Amino acid sequence: MPTLLAACVVAGLRPDAGTVGVTAIDKRAVETPVKVGRYGLYADVQADRRNHGGEDKALYAYAQEDADYWSAQLGRELPPGWFGENLRVSGLEVSRARVGERWRIGGEVEVEVTLPRSPCATFARWVGGADERGWVKRFAAAGRLGAYLRVVHFGHVRAGDSVEILSAPVGAPTVLDLFHPAR
Repeated sequence: MPTLLAACVVAGLRPDAGTVGVTAIDKRAVETPVKVGRYGLYADVQADRRNHGGEDKALYAYAQEDADYWSAQLGRELPPGWFGENLRVSGLEVSRARVGERWRIGGEVEVEVTLPRSPCATFARWVGGADERGWVKRFAAAGRLGAYLRVVHFGHVRAGDSVEILSAPVGAPTVLDLFHPAR
């Protein structure tokens, strides 16, 4: 059964060369239950709500299986939150989730898949800048994007919660289909 491995919130804002001047990409796992509201996890920050926030991008989910792939590619450990994700899950092909798919996390929270993550320059700088030239293209080409989620029912989540797929609209595009329409 799919499982929430970690809920991650911002560890601290960091200076960034982008237009906002700071980034909240530095997420870290928390040990205690976290309240989930309309704009995501309490104690989290969305420094650039225009591109990485709001109700349709309240949460960012990333699969452990995809993190393991990148860990092997990059030759380093990639702990929960490293991709800027709020939710690290296992046993779920996040990038193949259908837009409109609904998940229940634990007993309270319900979310809906909305969009793929579009890798950006901030993400490239976070990953390693000159050490990982071409990161945005490489990340996109691998199709291991993760998904943004809208919060439908509020509540609390914590590491170890089950993730249940409640419904998936037949014929709806997957997250990957939206990002790579020609695939």
